[in-house]
Amino acid sequence: MTTLQTTSRILHDLGGAAWFGGNLMGAVGLNGASKAVTDPVDRIPVATAGWARWTPLQAVGAGAHLLGGLGILLANRDRAATRQDVAVNTRTKLVLTVVAAGATAWAGVLGGKLAADGAVPAVSGVVPAAETPTGVKAAQQQLRALQWLIPSVMAVVMALSAQQGEQQARDAGSPEARDAAGWHRLVRRSS
Repeated sequence: MTTLQTTSRILHDLGGAAWFGGNLMGAVGLNGASKAVTDPVDRIPVATAGWARWTPLQAVGAGAHLLGGLGILLANRDRAATRQDVAVNTRTKLVLTVVAAGATAWAGVLGGKLAADGAVPAVSGVVPAAETPTGVKAAQQQLRALQWLIPSVMAVVMALSAQQGEQQARDAGSPEARDAAGWHRLVRRSS
């Protein structure tokens, strides 16, 4: 593996981890904790302030993931063009990454709307109260779904990435692949 491929994998994996982990923590920790804010009109502003602090780092993580993914794709374009399993994995991963990017961008737009609407009563950052204005309710309901969609999609992207690494190791006849094949032969002989 070349230095460029290694660098691309590092960017891809660390960026994906930040994208996945930051969204999961925001859904569970930040949005969940906003329910504990005593005054219902402060719940959305607290949640949006937290997300505003995270957004620049999330953008860096998503950008690193995308840049690393491009490097991996360029390094493995021949495999993706000639191997059906690699091509299917790559296309699926690409589609899901676009879905995650679009959902992340839309969540940012909705979060900006909530921040602009200011202090209105709410159960939490993403759960409206009965007296929450209609436009804010709609944004919160969408964000409530997106908070789970984004990390779920990114988890699948990361799983597909791990599968691609295994495919590449097998194709390259890596020591790990040879060791695994040898272990299986040893197990079969001892049976």
